[in-house]
Amino acid sequence: MATYSGGRFKQFLKKYGKVALGVHFTVSGVSITGLYVAIKNNVDVESLFDKLHLPGFSNDQKNQNPPSQSTESDRFLIEEPIGEKSTAVVGEKQRNRTAELAASTGGALALAVLCNKALIPVRVPITVALTPPIARFLAKRRIIKNSV
Repeated sequence: MATYSGGRFKQFLKKYGKVALGVHFTVSGVSITGLYVAIKNNVDVESLFDKLHLPGFSNDQKNQNPPSQSTESDRFLIEEPIGEKSTAVVGEKQRNRTAELAASTGGALALAVLCNKALIPVRVPITVALTPPIARFLAKRRIIKNSV
């Protein structure tokens, strides 16, 4: 799909106007709702963004910061019986940074809006792809006046 530079995007908005804005706000609303539900269900959105190579939460920023001191609550104990003896292995729990941010920054909704901002490169092409067929559908039903 072609990228929309300043002039082409203005022509797109001039042609589709309110329909394009409606589609964009709908896509944004669906995105925020989906991200909110995912964050409330403890999905690690940061690792999901890393897998998809999306900007916003980059892995490089995490590696630049020094590792934080782990506390007792960050560790777990695994006992593996071997014969009659048992061995204990102390490991560290994988930290869910998304859950920590949701708890510390004022909630899952704020984090969902921030993640939505990071998804702009995904949402704009979806808006551009969905707007013309929706505009044609609305024109056929005579919901909008101008025919597209």
